[in-house]
Amino acid sequence: FLGAGKPPMYGDYEAQRHWQEVTYNLPIRQWYFNTSDNNLLYWGLDYPPLTAYHSFLCAYIAKLINPDWIALHTSRGYESQPHKLFMRTTVFVADLLVYIPAVILYCFSLKETSTKKKASICALCILLYPGLILIDHGHFQYPLSLGFALWAVLYLSYDWDLLGSVAFCLALNYKQMELYHSLPFFCYLLGKCFKKGLKGKGLILLTKIAGTVVVSFAVCWLPFCTDMEQIMQVLRRLFPIDRGLFEACMFSSPPPRLANIWCSLSVLIKIKNIVSPQTQLKLRETKPVLCIAVTYANISLISFSKVSCALSFFLFSFQVHEKSILLVSVPVCLIINEIPFMATWFLLVSTFSMLPLLLKDGLLLAYVVTMPAFLSACVASFSIFEKTSAEDLQLKPFSLSLKGYVSWFKSFPKIVRSLFLLSVTLMGVLSLMSAAVHPPQRLPDLFPVSVSVISCLHFLLFLVYFNVIILWDSKNSRSQKKIS
Repeated sequence: FLGAGKPPMYGDYEAQRHWQEVTYNLPIRQWYFNTSDNNLLYWGLDYPPLTAYHSFLCAYIAKLINPDWIALHTSRGYESQPHKLFMRTTVFVADLLVYIPAVILYCFSLKETSTKKKASICALCILLYPGLILIDHGHFQYPLSLGFALWAVLYLSYDWDLLGSVAFCLALNYKQMELYHSLPFFCYLLGKCFKKGLKGKGLILLTKIAGTVVVSFAVCWLPFCTDMEQIMQVLRRLFPIDRGLFEACMFSSPPPRLANIWCSLSVLIKIKNIVSPQTQLKLRETKPVLCIAVTYANISLISFSKVSCALSFFLFSFQVHEKSILLVSVPVCLIINEIPFMATWFLLVSTFSMLPLLLKDGLLLAYVVTMPAFLSACVASFSIFEKTSAEDLQLKPFSLSLKGYVSWFKSFPKIVRSLFLLSVTLMGVLSLMSAAVHPPQRLPDLFPVSVSVISCLHFLLFLVYFNVIILWDSKNSRSQKKIS
């Protein structure tokens, strides 16, 4: 894993272990404060309370097995094989309890997967997504926030709105980056209330949802609500806006490149040198989160809107690390059965965009194995190369609106397949060069920058594509309602 045996920070594995050390040995009121026993510059807690509680639970179990694993101060940088086994087991257990059941139930609930075989194939392809496997089990993090968000989508699809609200509150209280998905959930539930009428059942539903959200947050934050300073300190740790648009990993040299607009533009324009942190914050706030309102009481569009919203946030908001793309990738996994070709393409690019981080983690072999395995599974399961027509890509309404260009869409499948093969070839060549070729001395960051820029261009095109689907699907729905 990244940083293994490399003081002073050791890596994300050490971050998770250190949070267990802090939460077990210190009182709750000190978890987010800088003290002699809790140096916030050394992997200080910067995730919401639910992450801290999870760390405490893992620490309690670790204490029963070997107290040295979480001993205050003396356990820093602990990397024994038994401890690695324990830590990786905790990730696997989190997968088994939260993420994997949500994926399986979601796939079996889809109308399109009419048979158990189709549902199983869909679930297998989602679970084989290499990005999440490599980050969770290689780079090291827990899948709980994404799992809770997936449970929320599943509950909403069954009209269990209160359970869906609780599940999404848990996701938000595990990782604040779930705000990427908050607007589609908010608009869907609010739209449903409006649809029922705010003078009758809609008002009752709105009151229930509001009460559920307040109670869920209150339960999670209760230990930190003893005074305002506690609350403000936790919020300062969760939203470090003074860092501006960029935040490099402290142990990276050179820092990894992010496949978003700001890092890609910084290749040509040194934004950090010419734009103040205050202006950077304003730029972040102008990110174009498009088409969110079309989730208005329409469950069929919520996954597409989550993709569009999360991708807009990823491209235009201030970033923490490359793995934020997973917040886009998991919603894309949910629509792999609807648009298998484009979903597979996006998921390959999202994993490729994390290549600099994966190389630093020593995950080259795992990357080389999981990427072709995932592509092969999607090709075999969905026959993706046979599903490249405008109708298969859900672009039929859009193509019909371009009256003078409909004939051009006849060659559309061939063009799309050619672009896909060109894209995959380019990713393969760059992956090989990044791993095996030394960059020129004058351009030491040549390969990470190339990965960043190429991935960013892909993501911009995908953003346009997903928003076209949402806009024209929404326009189509409105037209049908008028006819009715």
